[in-house]
Formats: sequence, structure tokens, C-alpha cells
Amino acid sequence: MSRIAVIGAGVVGMTAALALQRRGHAVSVFDPKGPGEGASYGNAGFLATELIDPLASPVSLRQAPRLWFDPHGALALPARYLPRLAPWLARFLAAARPGQVESGRRALASLNGAAVDAWRRCLADIGAEHELVASGYLQVWASARGRADARARMDALRRWGHEVEWLEAAELRALEPGLSGMLSHGLYFPGAHQVRDPYALVRRLAEAFEARGGELHRTGVNRLAPQGDGVRLHTDDGVRDAERAVVAAGAWSHRLAAGLGLSIPLETERGYHLTLPGHGRALSRPVGSAERRCVLTPMSCGLRIVGFTELGGLALPPRARRYASLRRHAAALLRDPTGFGDGAEEWMGFRPTLPDSLPVIDVHPDHPAVAFAFGHQHLGLTQAAITAELLAARLAGEPPVLDLAPFRVTRFAGRRSAPREACRGGA
Repeated sequence: MSRIAVIGAGVVGMTAALALQRRGHAVSVFDPKGPGEGASYGNAGFLATELIDPLASPVSLRQAPRLWFDPHGALALPARYLPRLAPWLARFLAAARPGQVESGRRALASLNGAAVDAWRRCLADIGAEHELVASGYLQVWASARGRADARARMDALRRWGHEVEWLEAAELRALEPGLSGMLSHGLYFPGAHQVRDPYALVRRLAEAFEARGGELHRTGVNRLAPQGDGVRLHTDDGVRDAERAVVAAGAWSHRLAAGLGLSIPLETERGYHLTLPGHGRALSRPVGSAERRCVLTPMSCGLRIVGFTELGGLALPPRARRYASLRRHAAALLRDPTGFGDGAEEWMGFRPTLPDSLPVIDVHPDHPAVAFAFGHQHLGLTQAAITAELLAARLAGEPPVLDLAPFRVTRFAGRRSAPREACRGGA
């Protein structure tokens, strides 16, 4: 048994902590916030296994100007952040080359294809199977102009083994009476799953972790220093020693990696949501709008509307007009759009995004006592449980059940000549 420190108490960090604990390790989790209070708190709540296309692609580059200039569009690049964002955008453009897109698609398909079964194993282990719901997922188009795109998407996903059904407008209304009647067609994914409430899910993981002897430390980790066969954590509350450390600190992870001589081009995809407590029964399953690029998910806490890709870093304040746009989108998609202002929760969180849309699941090339699990962009909930299993097996020296080469930490060739001190690390 070894002592392992997991840095980050989001859904990736907590599933990793449980997976390591199941293998007999003594595990401690470090985060300045409580479990699930970072990006995991506000996600769309469904396992988006059908999202196997990297964000960087020739198609997305063609669509980007229209989305950027639309005041209610799904893409935002704050002007004052652009100079800092430019190097990342250059890598994003390079990642859109057809060959790299195809290899990224294969990697995402392999990870997402194993996601649901991994979540079943994780939740069955702690007696929380009820947190995962076989809900199905519906993607809708308002305009008949999108029929060709929908057909192409359905055919492509079927080739990758996804079960997809075509629905016309009347079938949409029959399946989801709460949707607006002004919809043209849609795709239904009968095998899709959601969780009842992502924040409640992470808290349940944390409760099981503590019940089995795990320790939660409400403190940030500022730096990691390899020490012989172990690693020293420099935290806000002093120094801690462990035999191994797992960096699962979300959008802050690259700062800790930098202190270990690795340069990781990680950016912050700022996600927004509205949660409407009085509308939790408006829909019976997650619904995504192809044109509006948002998702509506019924949860135990209400109806959640999630959208936008805003690449704006960690320091800029939330933009109020994003919440107005979410209200606008929800009103257009729902049959009854009244009461959106009654107790609505507005939230913005930080998703860790790499140019090729693939996470890092790896061990440090020079310091094997340090491992990494971060960079899942908007698929953190989807990929958390399988990431945890893969990382735990890697640390145990077992052959991987999936090819981990696409997720290596050195794939960006970012090695510094000498480590420098990193800034605050936390999820």
C-alpha cells in the first residue's frame, strides 16, 4: 500500500481517488474548494458519448466566424484576452489538420465508448447506481435546412457503432411534449445516460471516499517537488509528503505541470449555465439544440441550460449577457417559456481544454511519482470514471485496456530546460 495525494476534488479527482482506494492505497485529496464545487458543479449532467469529433476541425473553423459574430452565438473570444490566447489558437489551428482530426476522433471514440460501463462499475461499488439514469438524449434542429447535416451526423455516428434514430417533428412532440412545436427534426440516442445532479454525484463520491478512510484537505497545492522515490506537496497549509501524486486540478493543472518542467498548452473554456428550479419537469431527458449549441437537462435540482465556448482565462468576470442568451435559447426551445426569472441560478465555471480536445492521462516522463488526469474540456463528467480506471491501472503497471498514447503528457513537446515554481493548483 502506498500513500497517494490527489490534487483536485472535482469529478475526475474524486473518481481517481476512489479507484486508487479500491486498489488498497491510502489516498488524500487536496482542493481549496469542497468536492464538486468547481467545474463539476455546473456541467450539463449527461454522458455525451456521441461527442467524438475534436473541437478543432475544418468544419469548426469554417463555422467559427459566424458563431463569433453572432451576439447569441456559441463562441466567444474576449478581445482583451486575445493576445494571451494567440499561441493556443495557433496550436488549435494546427490540430484541425485532417489527419490529426481523425486520430483524435479515434481516441475520443475509444474513451467515450468505455465511459458508461466504467460509471456503472464506479457507482455499483459505492451503492449509488441510482445516480446514473438511462435517459436517452435528443438532438433537435429548428430549420429544415439542417436535414442534410443531421443525416450526415446520423450516418457517421452509426458507422462508429452508436444507436441513432431519426425523428420528424411530430415524433419529437410525442417524445418530448415540453418542447416547442417550431422544430423540424431530430436525432434520438436511446442508449444515452445522464446523472440526477452532477454536484450531488461528486458529493456522494466524496462521502464514500471518506467512509473508506480517505482524507479530504481543504487547501490548495502550489507546487510539487519530487523527493527521491516520492513527492513533496507545498500547500497553503504547509508541506505534505506522499509516495505519489495525481494532478487532477482541472484548469489549474498546467501550472503544477510547469513546476515539473512540462509546458502544457491548456486553456480555460468558460462554461455558463442557468438552472431553473421550477422547470425540472419541463423535459424528461437531455435535449441539445444543433443550431443554438446549448443543452437542456432535467435534474433533481431543476432544468439546467448549458452553453457557450468562451476562451477567456481564469481572471475575467462572468459576462452577464451570456445568461440572457441562455434564457433566449431556452424560451425558443420550450413550449412554456414563462417563469425563467423565478429563482434561476446563474453560474460560470472553468473547463480545462487542450488544442486537440484530448485529456492527459499519463505519468511524468522523468518523475514517475507524479501522474496526470486533466484536460477533459466539456467531457469531464463523461470521461471521469474511465480515466480513473485507466490511471489506476497505469500506476499499478498493468497493460492498458485502451491505447493511452494519444493522451500522453509529452505530446505537445513542451519540455522546459529547468522547472520553475508553479502558481496555485486546485480544482
